[in-house]
Amino acid sequence: MESRQLRYFVTVARERNFTRAAEKLRIAQPPLSRQIQALEEEFGVSLFDRSKRPLSLTDAGRLLFEQSVHVLDRMDEMKTMLRRLVEAERTRFAIGFVASTLYGYLPEVIRGYRAVRPDVELTLHELTTMEQLSALKEGRIDVGFGRIKLDDSSIERVLLRNEKLYAALPQTHRLAGSTAAISLSDLASESLVVYPKSPRPSYADQVLALYRERNLRPPAVHEVRELQTALGLVAAESGVCLVPASVERLRRDNVVYRRLDEAGAVSPVIMSFRKGERSTEISLLLRLVKDLYRKVGITFGQ
Repeated sequence: MESRQLRYFVTVARERNFTRAAEKLRIAQPPLSRQIQALEEEFGVSLFDRSKRPLSLTDAGRLLFEQSVHVLDRMDEMKTMLRRLVEAERTRFAIGFVASTLYGYLPEVIRGYRAVRPDVELTLHELTTMEQLSALKEGRIDVGFGRIKLDDSSIERVLLRNEKLYAALPQTHRLAGSTAAISLSDLASESLVVYPKSPRPSYADQVLALYRERNLRPPAVHEVRELQTALGLVAAESGVCLVPASVERLRRDNVVYRRLDEAGAVSPVIMSFRKGERSTEISLLLRLVKDLYRKVGITFGQ
């Protein structure tokens, strides 16, 4: 006797019809009938009174039905408990990231991690650096990739690299056709688009600080929620925007990217995690980042 046969028998008993039971079980009727007959032959009794329509259980069938329901319920409970045990033992790892890191090397790092650790349940969460700070403290993520240097005694940070900034310009801009690097003073008379608008401090404050340090004041500053919106305004000729170099991979109609020849015009890529919790997973991520940087010629930590 197999559990499959008991499930077939219980379904027929409940449906009181072989055809409907076969449809519910998604099998053909002849194999279903053969399995019920095999049960009857094994026990040496008739389980159904086939002379009646709809089918009815014999006394032996009613006894087997009651016991089968208990056995199958117990088996389902055991499967659930075992599944929960396996899930509880499975490693979970959550990564927070700011959107702009997706245009850099983070996707390659994540693919490498999945290849090495296929059994880990990995989840990804788009969060600003400030949101990552809260998520780390609350245990909602295990590591974060952001761009803001925030001091917090409970969080450990590792500088992965300082990424150079580019200027995103409308395609019709006077400097759009130049291949030479440009300076912030070249853009001093242009309206500036910054992101994200909130929460602050954010990448927007890094860009505004560059202007202040050089005593440059754009005639207007447009604050928007996200990178895509900022590039949309650039395409609409509403201003220029400073973006990490990796964003150049994001091709957008009517937007061109030009290198900034400006000392200190960089945005850090920072990996953050809870202090004292440099786990095996975090160490693996760091190793993957270092290996990738070495491969593409980026100096780690600079």
